[in-house]
Amino acid sequence: MSTPADNNNGGLKSFVFRREREAAWRQFESLLGKIERRGLHTLDQDELIRLPNLYRSTLSSLSVARGISLDRSLVRYLENLATRGYFSVYGARAKTSSLIADFFVNRLPAAVRGAVIPMLLSLLIFTFAAAVGFGFTMANEDWYHAFMSESSAQGRTPDTSTEDLRAGLFSDEDEKQLLDIFAAHLFSNNAGVGMLCFAVGIFFGIPTVLILMTNGAMLGAFAALYADRGLSVELWGWLLIHGTTELLAVVLCGGAGLMLGGALAFPGRHTRLENLARAGRQAAVIVIGCVGMFFVAGLLEGFGRQEINTTWVRYLIAGAMLVFWLGYFALSGGNRHGRRRAS
Repeated sequence: MSTPADNNNGGLKSFVFRREREAAWRQFESLLGKIERRGLHTLDQDELIRLPNLYRSTLSSLSVARGISLDRSLVRYLENLATRGYFSVYGARAKTSSLIADFFVNRLPAAVRGAVIPMLLSLLIFTFAAAVGFGFTMANEDWYHAFMSESSAQGRTPDTSTEDLRAGLFSDEDEKQLLDIFAAHLFSNNAGVGMLCFAVGIFFGIPTVLILMTNGAMLGAFAALYADRGLSVELWGWLLIHGTTELLAVVLCGGAGLMLGGALAFPGRHTRLENLARAGRQAAVIVIGCVGMFFVAGLLEGFGRQEINTTWVRYLIAGAMLVFWLGYFALSGGNRHGRRRAS
């Protein structure tokens, strides 16, 4: 049975204990109130750093208070504070919509901006291969068969008449259907090509370069077939209405693969595995974003190419999409978010 002296001693211990630690509890309680009212994102950098430390300090105080049997009101106060702290520190979860918005507004464009060199290198490889395929085919039409497989060409060869080639771009439904099969192979397949460019980057980027060159040369040879018949303007309007989105995504995936290859080939001050992990996180963000770009390209392909037959309108849509993507990757998001999260 406790005596008055014991009760007084317990009260004294509680008073001393509270006096030594109460300031930290109040700070923690203030931060919890701010989180509960306005969300975890409203804390500044210093507050975010102090939050877990104050939480651990509160847990320690609770453990001591229970161990030395301090007054129950103080124990209940600390239990409540610790519970609130748990849900604020570990239980806070951003909404799915917020995570998706943050990814596309901040993380993706920042990841692309942080990898300008491999992206430009990927673009250079693809366009160089396209120029080679175009130049060789224009010089000698036999090269067309070297760059284009029979299944890819879908009957479009140097022996095809100019009227049939033109009809496939604008009028004849049967011809359109055949050309659509080619488009499905050339562009829709680019989603798989893009993923492959990224995946094989771990082999020092060599397969990535080969894939970019193969597909670039194929595009160049096909463009040469139409250029030889004076149909370049019409063809590129037909292709680019969704190609500015889809081909850009392929180039970005190629750049992501080159990032992996470069991380292994040139590890710098880190080990190869450490460098690969760092580059892989950033490259993965880019590739996930490219999946969304391929989806947009599919919508443009399905609607634009089928419903719009005016060449200048096709170019207008293609140019608008190109300006949009370049502006998005160059300007969207802030360095505060991007550089930290993309790395």
